[in-house]
Amino acid sequence: MGLLKNIEWKDNSNNTIVHKFDMKDDYISKGSVLTVRDGQNVVFATQGKMADVFLPGYYKLDTKSIPVITKLLSWKYGFQNPFRSDVYFVSTKQFTNQKWGTPNPITIRDKEYGVVRVRSFGTYSFRVKDAYVFLSELSGSGQSFATQDITDYLRSILISGITDAIGESKLSILDFAANLDELAKRVKATLNEDFKNLGLELIKFNIENFSMPEELEKALDKNTALMMRRNTTDVEMRLAQADALREAAKNPGMAGSMVGAGIGMGMGANMGQMFAKMTSGENTTAGQRFCSQCGASVGAKVKFCPECGAKIGGNVCGKCGAAVKSGSKFCPECGNKL
Repeated sequence: MGLLKNIEWKDNSNNTIVHKFDMKDDYISKGSVLTVRDGQNVVFATQGKMADVFLPGYYKLDTKSIPVITKLLSWKYGFQNPFRSDVYFVSTKQFTNQKWGTPNPITIRDKEYGVVRVRSFGTYSFRVKDAYVFLSELSGSGQSFATQDITDYLRSILISGITDAIGESKLSILDFAANLDELAKRVKATLNEDFKNLGLELIKFNIENFSMPEELEKALDKNTALMMRRNTTDVEMRLAQADALREAAKNPGMAGSMVGAGIGMGMGANMGQMFAKMTSGENTTAGQRFCSQCGASVGAKVKFCPECGAKIGGNVCGKCGAAVKSGSKFCPECGNKL
């Protein structure tokens, strides 16, 4: 039988949460010492039960320092005989840059797009807050317990939390990017109690990105492009109208055909107003008339349209082109004798 003199653990790893001290065939005797470094807690377990907990410090093991074990072993006269105990060193340092992500898309009901599937990923950090609770709930009796032994379980808790946070936020998926910090804080606040029940503390939770199905992203890009075009439609129509008027000025005979083209292109309302005076035979330039049938420009004394052959005059003033009632002797607009 060996007697332990100093019980300690030098953590040389970056991911070990629990290390079970190798007792071999050794026993703990009166006078043995325990060294607990900063960033560690130690838990003694005897007869299958978690017993005394030690915070960072240097301890001489006696009746006062191990009261729970003293009670469990029913020592009537204090710590006299060597005993066996499982000794667990628990790292209480912060484990940072732990990755999380959604293995399957989260289905949410978006107020604008209906049922949508999104994926998300980010990082988090945690530490052991209560070594006794942590060992009781998660670690068990293994020789060691590393971060990879718990990350899958923690990830499931995180995904549940972020799903609830998204649902409660009532945000549209288009607003997620602008509210990542707010959502992360909501998740952290929601999950604090769950982590506490495991003896853990969620120190930091970050959401790095949300992604949508490729087909939805394409649809949104197309919709955005249409919205941008819609905002410039009025300008484009005015430019097209200006081009049409320039062409009509070059070739007066095109006036009537341009009216039909303008209407066919969806510009009928504005184009119709611009050509209304032309088609009614109204004079726009002194000494010039227009055919009431095709809109072509005709001379002041022409009796028939050189473009379509229609008779010029009749119910139209030959001087100003204004419409007149049948039988009128003078034009109501310019006073010209008919």
